[in-house]
Amino acid sequence: MQKPTLYFVTHNAGKFREAQALFREYFNLEQIDMTYPELQEDDLSKIAAYGARYCSVELDRPVIVEDSGLFIDALNGFPGPYSAYVQKTIGNKGILKLMEGVSARRAEFRSVVAYCAPGEEPTVFTGIWWGDLLTEEVGTGGFGYDPIFSYRRFPVGEMTVEQKNEVSHRRRALLEFRQWYENKLNAVR
Repeated sequence: MQKPTLYFVTHNAGKFREAQALFREYFNLEQIDMTYPELQEDDLSKIAAYGARYCSVELDRPVIVEDSGLFIDALNGFPGPYSAYVQKTIGNKGILKLMEGVSARRAEFRSVVAYCAPGEEPTVFTGIWWGDLLTEEVGTGGFGYDPIFSYRRFPVGEMTVEQKNEVSHRRRALLEFRQWYENKLNAVR
């Protein structure tokens, strides 16, 4: 039986690699590098659902999109849904500057994967990964905020894709989606 093909709309090659590693045995995954309007909203679920609906209509095929953010307790959840913009403007060094002298360094990554097929409502899947912010950048692995985040005192910037895929927020959301999608496909067969 031929594996179904899923279309992951993302500019981010790192996100695509992580998803591809988790789906390899189940689905063919193709990256679509497409720009779509991003809903300005504080809720990642609403942002991802809006993007998935838009892309499924524009491309006339089922798609997944993923939106994620870093939520820092000491900064009242900042940068949250604005993480990509903050990463582009002040980067990891700017976040570390904001956290200078702050001892409470708990933070979490949140990932929301949204699936939508033309004519359907989006379905969303959420994953959360708790950890702490480091006081300096460590490692060259991963992307984005990975070099300033630690999980159980292990710097994420030093993790391989495989190690990160064992514990990350994206893994949790993607696995929830994968299970749901497999059930959806089996119900049709």
